Amino acid sequence: MNDIKLFNKWSMEEIEITDIGLQQYISLRPIIIPHSSGRAAAQRFKKAEMNIVERFINKLMRKGRNTGKKIMVINAVEAAFDIIHAKTNKNPVQVLIDAIQNVAPREETTRVTFGGIAQHQSVDIAPLRRVDLALRYLAQAINSKAFNNVKTFPEIIADELLAAAANDTKSAAIRKKQELERIALSAR
Repeated sequence: MNDIKLFNKWSMEEIEITDIGLQQYISLRPIIIPHSSGRAAAQRFKKAEMNIVERFINKLMRKGRNTGKKIMVINAVEAAFDIIHAKTNKNPVQVLIDAIQNVAPREETTRVTFGGIAQHQSVDIAPLRRVDLALRYLAQAINSKAFNNVKTFPEIIADELLAAAANDTKSAAIRKKQELERIALSAR
């Protein structure tokens, strides 16, 4: 299995997931092309077994310009991974994992109603939802920056992933996470 590399370039063997809660829900199954043709869509929680790079690619296919253009997004992510490797000389899959771990929020709020009075209550987030929210925040940040910008789509993906992996507030995904946790802190 160690001869199978993502895009025939990046090995999934030496990738470290430091967040213990997310280890079970971030799949690093070796895959060459991240395209499983929707095999995980039929069963609940099956997406935890899907490769994390493919889940990231699927999140990037948002409404609007990239809807249904999976091959285009796969090529953009491959180019972004090449840019990340050229800038940092690190495995870009490790940069993606670090970005997901930094962007994943730990608590959020929910509405609790007592006798017609609604209040916000701070709650912990399940690990699978943490990964889902992290991927959503990264995809939203990338898509909002890609609109009406002179940079190419792969450059924007690379910049956002590098900023999120460094836990830098230049990343819109990091700012979104901090805002969510700040609201949850005030609702305690």
